[in-house]
Amino acid sequence: MTATRGTLVEIPTQDGTADAYLAHPDDDTPHPAVLLYMDAFGLRPHLRAMADRLAENGYTVLVPNVFYRQGRAPVVDLPEFIDTERATFFEKLTPMIRSLTEDLVERDADAYLRWLADCPQAADGPIGVTGYCMGARLALLTAACRPGRVAAMAGFHGGRLATDAPDSPHRAAERVTAEVYFGHADEDPSLPPEQIERLEKALSAANVPHRTEVYTGAKHGFTQADTSMYHAEAAERHWRELLALLGRTLHHHTA
Repeated sequence: MTATRGTLVEIPTQDGTADAYLAHPDDDTPHPAVLLYMDAFGLRPHLRAMADRLAENGYTVLVPNVFYRQGRAPVVDLPEFIDTERATFFEKLTPMIRSLTEDLVERDADAYLRWLADCPQAADGPIGVTGYCMGARLALLTAACRPGRVAAMAGFHGGRLATDAPDSPHRAAERVTAEVYFGHADEDPSLPPEQIERLEKALSAANVPHRTEVYTGAKHGFTQADTSMYHAEAAERHWRELLALLGRTLHHHTA
């Protein structure tokens, strides 16, 4: 595997400065860029390790602290293993998640993509976006608001992606031109079968090249190894699918 380098970086936005983690192959060559959207627990050692793994596979990966308006990461002090206190954390996190309206997500996405365009480690050309839990919504909205720039979009164990709300994320599908992959958890009350079906229909109606799969036996959060929701087999399946998607969509644009 490629040797990688990880650094903390600062991204100027319209509302301040987002702290972020940047991982890339340590070889002084630009590589295709991937924007990785965090789950609610945020920028922490486990997400940095996920970015490092993508970098080992030849990508330059940016992981912004999307809660930067509330402070630098860690915005909420977390234990090394997140288990029993989940409800307590969500009391603090839910208002932060709700505060990220579609307008703010688009404004921030602009800042992240502009920063990547200027990043010497990131190759010119289209980028990939992947998101986890609440990050799946951010990934979908980013693909929708910057269709010319985002060639690949993946979302894993996303919740509330296709609700009855007027601002439900699935309504953005008609603006997406990226190839899309969703890996849903089948034991996920935040994304029941009717929402999975509604999301699927929206992607099909918009002629978005896509595949949605339900991972049997996996719970919401199955990729997150520092939580009790982790499912090793489902997490490895997610890596296979994500790397295949990025390989298909980003590498034929680079020399």
